[in-house]
Amino acid sequence: MNTADTLQKTDLKSLTKDELAHFCSELGLQSFRSDQIFQWLYQKGVSDFEDMTNLSKDLRDKLREIATINRIKLVQQQESKDGTIKFLFQLNDPEKEYKVEAVLIPDFFADGAARRLTVCVSSQVGCVFGCAFCATGKMGLFRNLTHGEIVDQVQYINDLAEEKYGKKITNIVYMGMGEPLHNYKAVTNSAHIISDPLSIELSPKRITVSTVGLTKQIKMLADDQEPFNLAISLHAPTDEKRDKIMPINNSMNLESLEDAVKHYHKMTDRSVTYEYLLFDNFNDSPQDARDLAKIVKWVPSKVNIIMYNNVAGVELKRAREERLDNFMRELIKNDVRATVRRSRGDDIDAGCGQLAIREGAPKGKTMAKN
Repeated sequence: MNTADTLQKTDLKSLTKDELAHFCSELGLQSFRSDQIFQWLYQKGVSDFEDMTNLSKDLRDKLREIATINRIKLVQQQESKDGTIKFLFQLNDPEKEYKVEAVLIPDFFADGAARRLTVCVSSQVGCVFGCAFCATGKMGLFRNLTHGEIVDQVQYINDLAEEKYGKKITNIVYMGMGEPLHNYKAVTNSAHIISDPLSIELSPKRITVSTVGLTKQIKMLADDQEPFNLAISLHAPTDEKRDKIMPINNSMNLESLEDAVKHYHKMTDRSVTYEYLLFDNFNDSPQDARDLAKIVKWVPSKVNIIMYNNVAGVELKRAREERLDNFMRELIKNDVRATVRRSRGDDIDAGCGQLAIREGAPKGKTMAKN
């Protein structure tokens, strides 16, 4: 199969479920055929029409003539001593070597059996928002992922989880490379596919979409009644501090974020999670904790305090334990529901974008000031 032939064909994994149904209808197929093909693509994970054994040979031959099934390719895999596994995938762009990362984060029972298997997936090649603490932000943005490329990450890791741990993945977080709500359509489409009964069938309650605070898209999630959880990457409790580390805050400050969060809660009646990386002597004082408590009271919320996975070339560093203790005590005084999340995979570059940068990715579009 040469490149010219492939370019004329429809990539079935670029189609939504409804678009796949229309594609099949245009071929004169009965409606159940699109469900069969969808199941082969997203539940069984095939990449060859010949493997679709409940389709007739004539139909398989016809599909091979007019369609293709693109899949991302695994190029590197690293496993940490704590069980975290990081994956580097290459996309199928002609004459490009775009790569994205995903991570499997297992949580174990005392006897060593897997309790939770969380997958962190990427939504873009790089990121335009240029957060000061993020390795992916140093890359800049090259392109959005398709929903098929996002689901591919999940499928690959789910297969590995079943083989390695004897169980399927239990949770998905869109917190890998890229800003998920900057790729709104592909992210929401991928989440719908992942939760579909003919696919991996993961409950929407176990899927979390994160954002740096894109207020328009937060409101869209609410208005569209998307059933997934929302997490906001906050990382600083005042505009003054957030401006220093997150360029997006210059155009979408905490006041606009408050408006979006209140709209989200009003429309969905769901709580919000705030992600808060704790940086040494930057956002980890008792006063910072009190300022954070004010934000948490906007709507019913909880906070994940995350111990930063240090990134080479970034001045911000992980907060010391004594400062974490003082910070948590202040949150408790202010009735904030907070959990400390320890850094995982320090020994395998498990922070977003670290593997891709080491692979020599050039610089793309960015909001960050040079």
